[in-house]
Amino acid sequence: MTGITGLSKKNTFVLTVRDSDVVAAALREALAGASPEERPGLERAAALVESTAAANEGLLHARWVRTRLAAVGFTGDIASVTAVRALRQAEPKLSLLAAVHLQKEAVAHPE
Repeated sequence: MTGITGLSKKNTFVLTVRDSDVVAAALREALAGASPEERPGLERAAALVESTAAANEGLLHARWVRTRLAAVGFTGDIASVTAVRALRQAEPKLSLLAAVHLQKEAVAHPE
């Protein structure tokens, strides 16, 4: 799970919080006692968690921005001023500076 904190009119930073290490540990524990039938699914889940955990902060921010823009129905150019407005509509506590920073990361990490 990825969360973004620091969304406040008073803050100009965005802090990424991840707990993929906790999920990965739980999957490793489950794999240790898994039956042969359960093993393939758990191995696939572990691989997915590892690939997500390897994503850098900019990529995670870009994914979060796209998710938030989709939530408000934005389908335009992600590099536009309209995208920043839509992002701030999706997250009203997001400062303009933080929104622009996140937008730049989304532009730098295309899908």
